[in-house]
Amino acid sequence: MYNTTINEINQGSQLIHQSVVTMDRIIYSLAKTPDGLRLMVQADQDDFRLTLFDGERSRHGKETLVSACLTSENAAALRTQLPWLKPITLGLKTSAGMGDRLGLATPGHVRAIRKMNGKIAPIFTQQSIRENTRTGRTPQQVIDDAMWGVFQENWRDNYGADADHLKTTGDIDVCLNAGYSFFTIDPGEFVDNRAEDADLKSLREYARDLPTELHMEHSGLLNQIITAEHLSLTFDEKTLLKAMVKYGRAIWHVYQMYQHLIKNAGARTVELEVSVDETDNPTTHAEHAYIASELRRLGVQWVSLAPRFVGRFEKGVDYIGDLVDFEQDIKGHAAIARVFGPYKISLHSGSDKFSIYKIAAQATRGLVHLKTAGTSYLEALRTIATLNSDFFKEIYEFCRNRYEVDKVSYHVSAQLSRAPIASDVDHLTGLLDNFDAREILHVTFGSVLKEKASDGSFQFFDRLIRLLKENPEVYVENIEKHFLRHLPPFVVNE
Repeated sequence: MYNTTINEINQGSQLIHQSVVTMDRIIYSLAKTPDGLRLMVQADQDDFRLTLFDGERSRHGKETLVSACLTSENAAALRTQLPWLKPITLGLKTSAGMGDRLGLATPGHVRAIRKMNGKIAPIFTQQSIRENTRTGRTPQQVIDDAMWGVFQENWRDNYGADADHLKTTGDIDVCLNAGYSFFTIDPGEFVDNRAEDADLKSLREYARDLPTELHMEHSGLLNQIITAEHLSLTFDEKTLLKAMVKYGRAIWHVYQMYQHLIKNAGARTVELEVSVDETDNPTTHAEHAYIASELRRLGVQWVSLAPRFVGRFEKGVDYIGDLVDFEQDIKGHAAIARVFGPYKISLHSGSDKFSIYKIAAQATRGLVHLKTAGTSYLEALRTIATLNSDFFKEIYEFCRNRYEVDKVSYHVSAQLSRAPIASDVDHLTGLLDNFDAREILHVTFGSVLKEKASDGSFQFFDRLIRLLKENPEVYVENIEKHFLRHLPPFVVNE
């Protein structure tokens, strides 16, 4: 009867069968219509819950069908009826964050995660404030777009929502209000890199300017030896002062942000990640131990920490560096996390770091969180290259022209001189496998999505979204295939 009802409303409608949910005498689903995806809610005509949804109503015998746009209000209403659509905390499970800058990738993420058979907990909603600014989306839109993808694929297991790289209490507030469950605090602006080359006299001077609560006598670490499995970390005066000066203000910022988060979350359960990955120099094992010791002393509770590892974690490309050095580095960080936690080690800029995934999973014994974002956008461009080569060439040439400007806020090493010219390439999708072209396409995403033509219309955005929406399975299949390269190495045999 349900299929018949939809066809009666609009002969062009097509039910997305995997989305159908029957619960408490109401049928919920998504349908493809000439105007895009719509939420369908069908129930007895007297069921008061139909009033929760704003849409077009039609009577079919004793039942009413509501055909509703995918608005934020309707998303909120659906979450009240289907509680598994609300993001929640995931704890210490091996996990993966899958950022989506276009709001269309979640179905592919769900399909890939489903094939992990519960071994990896997903964060389907992940976006930083910087990404929000560059994509023109709000935290609420990111939450809702991911939720519609979760609903479409009928995912009923737990999933999280990561408000990434938060720098201010205002960032926390807007993400709390949107319904995020996982909050990544980025104190990178408070890391003092003067500590790297300072002598003992200078370190003592710099340390005096730290908040009183972080002065040396309070830490209890001076002349102590911390043993973390195979590590033995000696905190002589210079080692401790260097860690204090480099990370002291960052720790204090995390503490203040945490206090604000807990106070304003109220009865809600939330999780915290501490991120110090976007710094100039690697986080030493002693510095990690200092950070963890001080955060714990201040009463901060966190579920994961992202250190700055040795080597380079550039955007959308494999790890750059010596794999033996990386293995020794992450083994040390993982040992510290087990001693001071346990908590997970988080891999930021984790997209496409295929050479280190198994190393990371084994070193952390599964206490690991992978963060990706840009790789799903790049798969969208791969899809565009397949569907409309001329349009992709237009985007690529624009990105080449924008690269020198846009790369300033990233740690990348791509060179325009090494990136192929589109007209010289036989198969355009191959550009998505070229190191330099890949980074160029990655870091210019904000410019591509926000560039305006002379008449005020978007130069690329509308066409890009329209192509992806008209060919959803092509994009979803590309996403699923790509993430089935990312996820399996993180499945640790128990």
